[in-house]
This record gives sequence, structure tokens and C-alpha cells, in this order.
Amino acid sequence: MKTLLLLFFVPFLCFAQNTISGEVVSVTDGDTFKLLTKDSTIVKVRLANIDCPERKQPFSQKAKQFTSDAIFGKYITIEELKRDRYGRSIANVFYGDSLNLSHELVRNGLAWHYVKYSNEPILQELEDKAKNDKIGLWQDAASIAPSEWRKRKRK
Repeated sequence: MKTLLLLFFVPFLCFAQNTISGEVVSVTDGDTFKLLTKDSTIVKVRLANIDCPERKQPFSQKAKQFTSDAIFGKYITIEELKRDRYGRSIANVFYGDSLNLSHELVRNGLAWHYVKYSNEPILQELEDKAKNDKIGLWQDAASIAPSEWRKRKRK
């Protein structure tokens, strides 16, 4: 019986996400910030599934300001999906009345859906709508995704 229960629950444990709560103490850019947990640990968080403009790109400051207005100094919850090679927590971030920060940035034309790392159809729908409505960075038909911008800068 124990073996049967174990076989049933183990697959669910593999997909468990680490939930972390704390206060946002700094916002680095539109998709990166620092969270201070109850046990005084600082967690560097990178928003999952999106990419905000780089510092020297148009709308970078607006994306950072949006993120700051939404979460800075506030107590929030993140769902950590994994850690990246820089040790950052890659996470879904929820604030306010269960708003998903990644979704809100894309909806407001302040981030790209990071298709390379995401399989969230809602993000593509939100990006397509922002693009069609020429919201935020989509006002410029020639806007360049941050991943492409970084690639060009390296050359």
C-alpha cells in the first residue's frame, strides 16, 4: 500500500513549484528585481517567459517604472520555476489581486513573449493584441527584441 501511494504522489512532486513570499526591495529593470524574504534572504528574481527591453533600448525605462509601480516596496508571492546560470530565480510573479506581472508587462506593450523559453499561449495572445493596438513598444514597427539587440551588440 505504501508503495502504491508513493507511486501515485511522486510524479506530482516532480512538478511542484517553490513558492516564496517577501518584500520587493529593489527593481533592476523591467524583468528583474530583488525580494527580501521573511528570513532576511535576498532572492534575485527574473520574470519567467518574457523579455523586457535592455537598458539602452526604447521603452526600457517605462518597463522598469511599470514593474516598480506594480511591486516595489510591496509584499508579493513568486512561483520559482528554476534557477538560471546566474543564480537568479526564474519565476511567475503575482501581485495585487492575483495579477501576473509577466502578463501585465506584455499586455501593456512593455515586454516580448520569450517564445524560446515559453509555451504559454496567453502571452502570445497578449503580445499579438498589444502589437495590433500599437501599445507601448509596438508603436515602433521596427522594434527589436532584446535577444536580437544583444546579439547585434556583440558583433
